[in-house]
Amino acid sequence: EEDSLSPFIRLQEKKKQARLMQKALEVKEEAFRERMKVITCQWRDLHTKEAQLKAYMEKSGRILKENDKMRIQALKKASKERERKMQKEGELLKTKRELEALRNKHQKLCNKVQKYSIFNKYLEDVVKISHFGEIQEVIWRYKTLVRMHKDLLQSQQAHKEMSEQAKVLLDQYTAEKEAEILQYNNERVQLQLRFDQAQSDVLPWETCWADIQNTTAKKTLKLGTIKMAILNLFQ
Repeated sequence: EEDSLSPFIRLQEKKKQARLMQKALEVKEEAFRERMKVITCQWRDLHTKEAQLKAYMEKSGRILKENDKMRIQALKKASKERERKMQKEGELLKTKRELEALRNKHQKLCNKVQKYSIFNKYLEDVVKISHFGEIQEVIWRYKTLVRMHKDLLQSQQAHKEMSEQAKVLLDQYTAEKEAEILQYNNERVQLQLRFDQAQSDVLPWETCWADIQNTTAKKTLKLGTIKMAILNLFQ
């Protein structure tokens, strides 16, 4: 849908540009015609002035020879008129070039409109077989879907970044806990070794305690026998 609608949107934009270009071209053409009228009038005035100046120069040749100041002024005026004429010719040439460029651009836009017209026909067929009432509704729907797709991609990117951050935090937490477990295991091994050593130390002391208890029992029995003997002797 995106591949099929994007050219049509470009087509609509190109049509709009073509209409704007057409209006600009018409304005340029109108301005060009007005400028041509002004330039034509100026040309006529210039030729008239040149003819008048020529007649005046022929008629007043003797006076101009006697009056250098008037001759210099006339030459300056003629030079200015020639400069104005060259300037107008330059403006006319520039306007012609601009007009030609506008025509070429307008022709290109017309060609693009003709090229993308098949998408307009395609959307008209889509409107006929769908619930849309007009082509503009299809374009609005397309723009809405594109915007939703963009939002979805941004949301997925945000969730992906959050998942990556959570994974990094989980890895750090796991590493810390593994280090703690390793430390506790080392402490447990040390305690087990101490416990085993304590058990190995208890056995001799238990043996010694048993010997002491046996000795005490023998002496207690001997003491009782002595008491019985003394008691018998006393009786």
